[in-house]
Amino acid sequence: MKGVPFFIVYVFAEKKYTGNQLAVFPDAGDMSGEDMQNLAREMHYSETTFITGDQQPDGGFPVRIFTPQEELPFAGHPTLGTAYIIRYYLMDTDPGQVVLNLGVGQIPVNIDKGGVLWMTQRTPEFGETVPRESIARVLNLSPADFHTQFPVQSVSTGIPFLIAPVNSLQTVQNCGMNREHYPAALEEFDTKAILVFSTETLLAENDIHARVFAEYYGVPEDPATGSANGCLAAYLSYYEFFGEHGVEVTVEQGYEIDRPSLLYLSTKAEKGQIVVRVGGRVIPVGRGYLL
Repeated sequence: MKGVPFFIVYVFAEKKYTGNQLAVFPDAGDMSGEDMQNLAREMHYSETTFITGDQQPDGGFPVRIFTPQEELPFAGHPTLGTAYIIRYYLMDTDPGQVVLNLGVGQIPVNIDKGGVLWMTQRTPEFGETVPRESIARVLNLSPADFHTQFPVQSVSTGIPFLIAPVNSLQTVQNCGMNREHYPAALEEFDTKAILVFSTETLLAENDIHARVFAEYYGVPEDPATGSANGCLAAYLSYYEFFGEHGVEVTVEQGYEIDRPSLLYLSTKAEKGQIVVRVGGRVIPVGRGYLL
């Protein structure tokens, strides 16, 4: 491959050198899946995206998403970051909405007047619940560290995550993957990635402090995870965690790995379903060519 263009953006970022890094390859129509996987491994961000064609008759741009280890049908910060590149660098007019055709189907992205990009995720699906004793071993915690009123449960809006509420900010900061117990957990759990959260935060203006561990996908800890936070939004709504069904919260993530990030979560009920929206800002930081 020669002269392959790419962009680098930070997603869920409030300023440069924060948020989740993303590489976007806008002209990937002639690339093979093997090429894409090799480039994603070389970029070595949580995910790298590839726009494989111009806008299609159904109104969406075909996009493929790769971690350093495998292709994903959906991921949050790649969706927002790629939509940003399409809107501001590949389109001549403002369409009001950018639609991505992903492995899970079409995902629409809108930009509000404040510059926040919002994606509407797929209808959430609620799966397995996991014993606190089992998840505690994986996270180097005690079963007593977990919230007693709400379960540790798998939720998916395209990619499943175990949502694990704990009692304190200190617990979130102290947890980490126990590699001795993790292989056994992969056999025990259907869900491979974990979001741990508390309602105690570092910054008073935020509502939730979260960490996401996705080592199974080649991402030991993610700075900002739109897909996982969409699952969290659905979980908070389903269990009326804050006393009501609708959710309007901000989530801080990435502080433990020096990539502070901010995500906006919103839900509403519509025709008996939970509609999940996840938002964040995108900051462009680079563009170039691979020779």
